[in-house]
Amino acid sequence: MAGKNDLSGRKNEMAKKKKGSKSSKEEQVEKSAKAASVEKSTKASKFKVGDKIGFLTAEALVEGELDYLCAEPEIVIGDLDGPVGTAMATLVGNQVAGHTKVFAILNSDVQIKPATLLVSKVTVKDSRYTNILMGTVQAGIAHGVLDAVRQGILPKALANSIGIIYSVWLDPSILKVPVGQVKHEALFEVHREATVKVIKKAVAHEPDMDWLLENQDKVEHYFYECGKKGQF
Repeated sequence: MAGKNDLSGRKNEMAKKKKGSKSSKEEQVEKSAKAASVEKSTKASKFKVGDKIGFLTAEALVEGELDYLCAEPEIVIGDLDGPVGTAMATLVGNQVAGHTKVFAILNSDVQIKPATLLVSKVTVKDSRYTNILMGTVQAGIAHGVLDAVRQGILPKALANSIGIIYSVWLDPSILKVPVGQVKHEALFEVHREATVKVIKKAVAHEPDMDWLLENQDKVEHYFYECGKKGQF
């Protein structure tokens, strides 16, 4: 996502403040969205082998207590014999310095299914960042995808025929945390939780158009509001 590098520190500082200052309107909107998502997710996994899942997209945000404990995935889910499969093959074969695409794995030699291709939103320039991204974060995402299958959100019957393109965000400010002091377990859980959340939203088509139209004037873009207040 363009501009993520420049906004990273400021974004997390503001997000941390935001977490403790939600208005009743924001809480009402969140509750409405969660209720709609739960209702639709119960219908999400009624597929059989040979069915098509189509082209699904979603975005989600999960934050922990520390600035760098933030996951904001954006995903595309689709059939491997369609445009998503073509895009995945193209991405794998078109590696770019700083934005290496890798499959989600439990460990080396254990790729998960459905095939999930990770694409970093941040231009990677540091080996320590790479180790965290391709270690803790990758593991959290891999477990999150499997959790989604186990919970019936993603159809197990289509595990070999669908794929996920997963745009992953790891805050570059994590490099300011001294070696040995990064909370890897918490980082793992944030990305695991965010993965289940974003997949559930994609499969349930959340937020749907009716909800968006109803809540358009109730949802305020956080950084737009910060901009209007002259905070950056």
